[in-house]
Order: sequence, then structure tokens, then C-alpha cells
Amino acid sequence: MVGGQDINRPIGRDPARRTLQRIRDDGRPALTRVRVVQRYRTHTLITAELETGRTHQIRVHLSSIGHPLLGDSRYGARGRLPVGANSRTIQLLQGFKRQALHAERLEFEHPGSGAAMRFQAPAPTDMRELIEVLRADAGVRPGIERA
Repeated sequence: MVGGQDINRPIGRDPARRTLQRIRDDGRPALTRVRVVQRYRTHTLITAELETGRTHQIRVHLSSIGHPLLGDSRYGARGRLPVGANSRTIQLLQGFKRQALHAERLEFEHPGSGAAMRFQAPAPTDMRELIEVLRADAGVRPGIERA
């Protein structure tokens, strides 16, 4: 992914594994706008803006372009490790117990009143630590963005 891209692929239930979603020609329209914030040696920090709200949309779309979320074994994460990474980096990557996904900002129209709803939440400690460790491993100083 160079700089970012829009992923415009329909999503529907996987007929073989009913608890999963997948890209399907007969699925519901789904659009995710993905932008690169910072690249590391084997991982990339991105922002994803949803134009639609399908179940597992970010996870399905990123997996469909070969970039599953760290920690998301359900949709294809393989536990990639940077070659020659130190023990702290390896331990954190292997021990990350959830999808590396955080909704920093949510905005939507309230279905009953029509009022604009906006919510913000800072990244949780485990995500901040993950980003810090990946930056250090890649030799990127905090606050320095590169795409």
C-alpha cells in the first residue's frame, strides 16, 4: 500500500463459515478509505475511514488486499516479525492478544433524533506501547511521520 487507497469491495457473509464475512460480488456495498500514517519494518500504522458500516469491514477489507490487522488470526494475520528484532519487540508482537484496531473518533447521525453524534477516545495503553516499540524497532523517532 503506497500512501493509501480506497477499498471499494462488497462484503457479505461467508457461506462456508457463517461467523465470518468476506468479499462477495453479491455482498452489500462497502467503502473504506485507508491512509498510511507511518511505515515500520514489517507493519504499517494507518487510518481507516468508513463510508459504510458493514460487519468486520476494516478487517475484511485490509485482509482482502493482503494487509490483515496485527492480532487478527480470524482474517489472516500471520504473526510477522521484523528480521533481527529485539526480544521486547518479539514478545510484544507475539503477545498482542487482540486486533490492533482502535476507534479514535466516531461520528454518525443519531437514528432517532438526527443529531450529529461525535465521540473521541485516546489510544489505549497497549496500542501506544505497540506503536512505540514498532517505531523504536524501525529507528523512527516519535512524532516523525513518514509514508
